[in-house]
Amino acid sequence: MSSLFDLTGKVAVVTGASKGIGRAIAGRMAEHGARVVVSSRKQDGCDAVTQAIQAKDGQAVTKTCNIGRKEELQALVDFTTSHWGGIDILVCNAAVNPHYGPAATVSDEAYDRTMAYNVRSNFWLCNMALPGMAARGGGAVVIVSSIAGLRGSTHLGIYALSKAADMQLARNLAVEWGPKNIRANCIAPGLVRTDFARALWENPEILKKRNRDTPLQRIGEPDEIAGAAIFLASQAGSFMTGQTIVVDGGVTAGAPLRGDDD
Repeated sequence: MSSLFDLTGKVAVVTGASKGIGRAIAGRMAEHGARVVVSSRKQDGCDAVTQAIQAKDGQAVTKTCNIGRKEELQALVDFTTSHWGGIDILVCNAAVNPHYGPAATVSDEAYDRTMAYNVRSNFWLCNMALPGMAARGGGAVVIVSSIAGLRGSTHLGIYALSKAADMQLARNLAVEWGPKNIRANCIAPGLVRTDFARALWENPEILKKRNRDTPLQRIGEPDEIAGAAIFLASQAGSFMTGQTIVVDGGVTAGAPLRGDDD
């Protein structure tokens, strides 16, 4: 393996790792040598990912966590520190989207839940993990955002707002923690074939429009996002911080600006 992408000996925490993009990232990081903490709300889902990694001679453990609960985030950090000595790579992937429709129709509860789970939880977790990361000599934060955070949307407005905030969080972290050798970046995927986005890609009209508007003429697969995470977490991305990598098959390069189906 090229040393540029080697994660041997690194400890990686991945939230929302029981399926979709998070599962792909956890698996690929383990393949590249990282010791992975597989985290999500449900024990069974996490254990399946952990066991799959171990079956390929990778190193992984499960630690469940509801990212909306501050005490559970702290427990995740404490567990990782106790079990493997600290955190070198933090992947903030878990997110929610309780409202699909015009922003004018969103309830206060849905708004608060979206911002709490998609932004505040990442803010909390980084504040908990980064001091220890700095004490280890540095590391990398990877926040999974979305191209929804780059475009206006008639149906994903609040979700888009939260994902734009995640991009700003990465910029803030990059400036604040760069002197401690900690890098922070975002990945902004387009439409990817995950359970989270199932309502979009299972809709024939939405899928047809997205394929038409995407230069590669298809939607993405979870594993195609994992490569960007490996780059950002490894020596290959050692001079990159405060940035957002768009992985969307080219849709933002030439598609209409209305992001109804991101």
